[in-house]
Amino acid sequence: MQANTKSGSDMLIQERRNHLLNLIQRDGRVLVSEISDALGISRITIRKDLDYLESKGLVQRTHGGALSPHESTMLDPSLQEKAQKQLKEKLRIAKAAVSLVDEGQCILLDSGTTTTAIARELRRFSHLTVITNAVNIASELAGTDFEVILTGGTLRKNSFSLVGPLAEDVLSEMHADILFLGVDGFDIKTGPMTPNVLESRVNRAMIKASSRVVTVCDSTKFMHRSLALIVPTKAINTVITDDQLSDKDFEALTSVGIEVIRV
Repeated sequence: MQANTKSGSDMLIQERRNHLLNLIQRDGRVLVSEISDALGISRITIRKDLDYLESKGLVQRTHGGALSPHESTMLDPSLQEKAQKQLKEKLRIAKAAVSLVDEGQCILLDSGTTTTAIARELRRFSHLTVITNAVNIASELAGTDFEVILTGGTLRKNSFSLVGPLAEDVLSEMHADILFLGVDGFDIKTGPMTPNVLESRVNRAMIKASSRVVTVCDSTKFMHRSLALIVPTKAINTVITDDQLSDKDFEALTSVGIEVIRV
């Protein structure tokens, strides 16, 4: 993260707050620990600055940092919008996810930008069965020799995913070796979340159909909640995330028996 050309101690209060706001507008979030280290300012001071910006409606405070106010728990951004965020992290997560896959396995892929990146990485294999509720992922794999099974259901235009009773019924008859589950929020005390209730029901059906459940999400997802709970945290076997996941969150996940892979 690039700091202002001035050191933090040389900045006026308003300059520092403007700097924080610019970073949030650029990256969609800031972490107190990163800003404190970059500017050489105490974490207490950074928290006070973020609290002030929140009081003006300019940011949304979260545990450990702040988000753009547009990152609402009710927001359901399009796949194209999500594809532009944390791209490098998603690519690293995808490579780590594929390292868990063996030739000949049955893989279940949830919809989302991280799982789309995983689908592209899977093309290095020769023989896989891939079940997905994402129309775009099925399209990504159409030119392979994989057996690709699309669940059917009602199309959600924002995510290119198929939801509803038909998707849930098809999944109830399937079994996968491993599920890669994308999420929009992850409250460790509660569980992974999504902004759409129908999507959460399909996700639960995916989890029931899978021997191993791997949540794939960048560390920003641990900073906020979303509308619909998918499953309790303890239902997840493995989490693959980026190396910005805090030690506190890492310990909270591992304390309930979840394998955490930081990349």
